[in-house]
Amino acid sequence: MYRTFYFKVILCFFCFNLNAQIEINKTITTDSLFSESQLLKHIKALSSDAFEGRRTGTQGAIKARKYIINQFHALGVLPLKGSYEQDFTFSNSGKFYKGTNVLGIINGTEFSNKYIVISAHYDHEGIKLGQIYNGADDDASGISALFSFSEYLSKYPPKYSVILAAFDAEELGLQGSKYFVNHSKVTLSDIKVNLNMDMISRSDKNELFAVGTIHHNFLKQVILKSQDSKKIKLLIGHDDGSWKDNWTFASDHANFYQKNIPFIYFGVDDHEDYHEPTDDFENIHPKFYIEAVKVIIEVFQKIDQLKL
Repeated sequence: MYRTFYFKVILCFFCFNLNAQIEINKTITTDSLFSESQLLKHIKALSSDAFEGRRTGTQGAIKARKYIINQFHALGVLPLKGSYEQDFTFSNSGKFYKGTNVLGIINGTEFSNKYIVISAHYDHEGIKLGQIYNGADDDASGISALFSFSEYLSKYPPKYSVILAAFDAEELGLQGSKYFVNHSKVTLSDIKVNLNMDMISRSDKNELFAVGTIHHNFLKQVILKSQDSKKIKLLIGHDDGSWKDNWTFASDHANFYQKNIPFIYFGVDDHEDYHEPTDDFENIHPKFYIEAVKVIIEVFQKIDQLKL
């Protein structure tokens, strides 16, 4: 659990000063800022057979899109520039696809025209040879975490405006995020950081990686100051030549990187159910997942306090 300052309040006199003290310390406990049960409920729902693996262009993907929009609306997330949906088309392996990103925004209190994009992808592999690839970790975990971010931000509005991006067609060549950065609804130079979540719900080693800090020292410093969890390890890596697997281009953050937008990608090592029909809710690690979301929110807290 990440470092938090707790105040033992004995006299009512101290109760009145609690909020001010939290503001002074610029640290907010994440213990109760989102519903852990709702986080697990969402990942279970999105990775159920009812969504048929959420492959781009299928009825399962359409159902997932509607689910995300409904949750954004219920949680007070506004549509970005008047619409939650950003439609796009593309070809992959000779096949034509129609995709749709789901984009919401929570306006900043101080820097409303500067943006932090928090992203995850909602598509997965769909149905192959009669088997449903439900993609619980990849990436129902990231999408469900977007809802937890929505809860958190509704209670503690950010200084920077936050775009919550549920990208489509990541599994077909990062197409949704590619379209997003090439047809941005906001001025691209005003996007200051991308935090991308893809596979964050299970780890046999209790390890969550923060990828991309090698490119921007200020983000490295943020991660170094966020490694306080006693339940999971937040590690820097998978972004330079010292690692067998370089994840710089592994998910939607790659398109932000190519536009010179600083990013951190949060993810876990590949596991036996990666891109298999066994990537189901029953195989995630709930305690790890909950703690991972708390740690990512802590990283966001620190970035939101910076002058970007």
